[in-house]
Amino acid sequence: MVKPPSVVFNLGTDPNQAALNVQNRVASVVNKLPPLVVREGVKVSREESNMLMYINLYSQDPNADMKFLFNFADINILPELKRVDGVGYADILGTREYAMRIWLKPDRMLAYKISTDEVMEALASQSLEASPGKTGESSGKRSQAFEYVLKYTGRFTTKEGYENVILRSSPNGEILRLKDVAEIEFGSSMYDIYSNLNNHPSAAIVLKQSYGSNASQVIENVKKRMKEIQAESFPKGMSYEISYDVSKFPDASIEKVIHTLVEAFILVGLVVFLFLGDWRSTIIPAMAVPVSLVGTFFFMQYFGITLNLITLFALVLAIGVVVDDAIVVIEAVHAKMEEEHLSPLRATQRAMKEISGAIIAITFLMAAVFIPVAFMSGPVGLFYRQFSITMATAIILSGIVALTLTPALCAMILKNNHGHKRKKTPVNRFLDGFNNLFNRGARKYEGLLGRIVTRRLVTFPVLGLFCLGTWFLHGKVPTGFIPNEDQGHVLRDYSNAPGSSLERTNEIAERLQKIAEGIDGIQSVSALAGYEILTEGTGANSGTCLINLKNWSERKHSVQEIMDELEEKAKDISGATIEYFLPPAVPGYGAAGGFELRLLDKAGSGDYKKMEQVSNDFVKELRKHKELTSLFSFYSASFPQYMLHVDNDIAQQKGVSIENAMNTLSTLLGSNYEISFIKFDRQYKVIVQAAAQYRAEPEDILKLYVKNNKDEMVPFSTFMKMEKVYGLSEITRYNMYNASEISGSAAPGYSSGEAIKLIDEIAAKTLPRGFAIDWAGISKDEVAQGNQAIYIFLICLGFVYLILAAQYESFILPLAVILSLPTGIFGAFVLLKLMGLENNIYAQVAMVMLIGLLGKNAVLIVEFAVQKHREGYTVFEAAMEGSRVRFRPILMTSFAFIAGLIPLVFATGPGALGNRTIGTAAAGGMLFGTVFGVLIIPGLYYIFGRIAERYRLTKIEVEEPLTEEIEHV
Repeated sequence: MVKPPSVVFNLGTDPNQAALNVQNRVASVVNKLPPLVVREGVKVSREESNMLMYINLYSQDPNADMKFLFNFADINILPELKRVDGVGYADILGTREYAMRIWLKPDRMLAYKISTDEVMEALASQSLEASPGKTGESSGKRSQAFEYVLKYTGRFTTKEGYENVILRSSPNGEILRLKDVAEIEFGSSMYDIYSNLNNHPSAAIVLKQSYGSNASQVIENVKKRMKEIQAESFPKGMSYEISYDVSKFPDASIEKVIHTLVEAFILVGLVVFLFLGDWRSTIIPAMAVPVSLVGTFFFMQYFGITLNLITLFALVLAIGVVVDDAIVVIEAVHAKMEEEHLSPLRATQRAMKEISGAIIAITFLMAAVFIPVAFMSGPVGLFYRQFSITMATAIILSGIVALTLTPALCAMILKNNHGHKRKKTPVNRFLDGFNNLFNRGARKYEGLLGRIVTRRLVTFPVLGLFCLGTWFLHGKVPTGFIPNEDQGHVLRDYSNAPGSSLERTNEIAERLQKIAEGIDGIQSVSALAGYEILTEGTGANSGTCLINLKNWSERKHSVQEIMDELEEKAKDISGATIEYFLPPAVPGYGAAGGFELRLLDKAGSGDYKKMEQVSNDFVKELRKHKELTSLFSFYSASFPQYMLHVDNDIAQQKGVSIENAMNTLSTLLGSNYEISFIKFDRQYKVIVQAAAQYRAEPEDILKLYVKNNKDEMVPFSTFMKMEKVYGLSEITRYNMYNASEISGSAAPGYSSGEAIKLIDEIAAKTLPRGFAIDWAGISKDEVAQGNQAIYIFLICLGFVYLILAAQYESFILPLAVILSLPTGIFGAFVLLKLMGLENNIYAQVAMVMLIGLLGKNAVLIVEFAVQKHREGYTVFEAAMEGSRVRFRPILMTSFAFIAGLIPLVFATGPGALGNRTIGTAAAGGMLFGTVFGVLIIPGLYYIFGRIAERYRLTKIEVEEPLTEEIEHV
């Protein structure tokens, strides 16, 4: 196999500086490379590592073979796609570009005593470019009437031209031409890959985006250009299919989340209407939400954040958060109108004096949760940063709207209908029934609270149980990084026995295509024999199938069910190892989903056979465990090879130098080219090689001849012997170590975190001394992440504590808020466990958000209780009054938020796992945190309020919430 080396830099590295550093390193070793490599050139390019698109060009015309399709794409399509803005790399898999193939006949060459060197010299001396000059050019000595440029026909461009190249001639008119010792064909430069689409020959075009470009926009531009090219230049019967499109899954997922956004907005509105009881009150938050979201879009653009899956999740969750502030204002205004019989304007003024501080406090509190997260580094930080900036912006804007627009709308839109009889409509009867039920529940809540608020032996033990439960469930819920979703594609890699021919590998590809065609849910199958997508290398015994599935709405089966069926039906194919993979969870992190690791020979022994044994034993050991599946490694040191032993003594006696002998073999067997020619405005190679029938078997090599220094043809068999050996088809190095690439995935029901932990344990126990593993791709970042989530939570809690300490001017009262949070984290883990989901980056994002949301609930109670305590209430009375007054708005805001999460919890289709994980964690946390929080928070305030009464940590510490400062102003 042949694969260009790749250099991966840490996130945040200046790509221009990185490219310059690589270029400098490469330049320092170019002079040490073989001349052929130097002649070909060494190119350093900066590109995104993931495949952006995979386009198959095919034709219904049976005369359009793979060579024609490849070169049609190379001449008419590839230059156009390379000019599309954002395309950093565009190429056709394989090397089937046109070439003049000169198939030498060694038996004829022996008869005429012609060497390969003489053939190459004849080509170089007769097929050449020349510039003879001009006639009549001014010399300054005589006057010329005309000046003519002399042109030479140049290099041969036709088959006939090369056939007539003269190898030898004599004065008596005898001429030996190239066609006498060779067959000339206008063919392909190599025959290294067979590409098919649904059993039609095809040209496989691979595109990658340039650094910093927007993938969706690039793909849209490419699709538009392909349609234009098809209309302009495609011959009859030719068409194309996009077999892989990295935007297919994100676009479908984003569309799904947008639907969820609408559903969440409607559900939140229904909950608000249920609690507030009139349409006027429901209209106000419905108007406040779009204002905050539009403002969020503006700041997202300012910070350079794109509209992607993570930011859309943030917007869905932000609906519930934005509505919270509006609900708090509306509910307070209604309370004032009901209790004090005020007009909407006066009620709004009185209500805002009481709750302005609380709104500012919860805005600062929730923003404080997300702002520090935005400064995280690394790939994980990138996810958190986009989410946190989106959420923080929405929260701050919602706080501003709640202090400005919402009060104005309340004063203008609301009516004081409290105490007035309403019409007995079915809706009003339902609302009255709900309110009566809620009021009975509120009275029972007050009664229960009166019995437990002062009991520390209830508050702390219950809180301790939640902490223990969280610790226990944290170990039971499987961990992960980013879930592998159904992206509408399946990758299938297969390999034959070492040494298998390309034609034999292509037969396997054709059989796999036929199997896939009969499976429901599969749209098309693109097969590549000779190309392996996991390593992006070429090899005759390996191949890849890209299986494009139908749209999620058009198929009944999940991607896992389709993979299982493919695996079952392919069991009858003997002699081939077949594995199935999903595309990478995040484009650019590896070639396939699951995990990637490298087995490293750190001892530097260079013993490839031992490396093969260790790799095979390690993979066998991994396969014993049910938690792992699709384990696969291409590493093999068992490829059949022949070692050539030259007896230098005999060779020198025969007048043959080793250099001459090896150069002759290199031309006859490996092909050689020294010249090129221009055709179709392209430069193509002239390749010289022995015809296939003269090199079909290893023994044929000894039948070949080399010319010695006496112009005699000497058989290789006289000075060379062949020994059959086994070795590598490719040498893989990773961080300068000899390496074996191993891929796989966690079995259904197990997470990537469990798989990584298990593999680390197996490696520590089974690998011999001098061997170790290292992770690659997305697995490397998952391992590097470690317990980063814990530190994130601690940082967020620290910021929340500081904000609350500043608000209450107390170092003790914030503990009442902080210690109420474990109930919600416990609830998140409970629901994740019940739903069979994993604790991954989506769940952790939801838990970070829970700190702010549940802290908001606690602030609503503690803020009001502190106000009442300042008015002369005892700590107990303040705790009871704060709980009673804030009970309804807390339940209203919390259940409105939970309602907005319902579409995420029960999501299906594209992005279902991500939707369900973030929705389930947030909903579980809010449900438990709200239900148990309203019972624990008053008790915590009572405990810490009593402590704050007796002790002052500073001389100037006073219990003065922000609200009172606002009132004084």
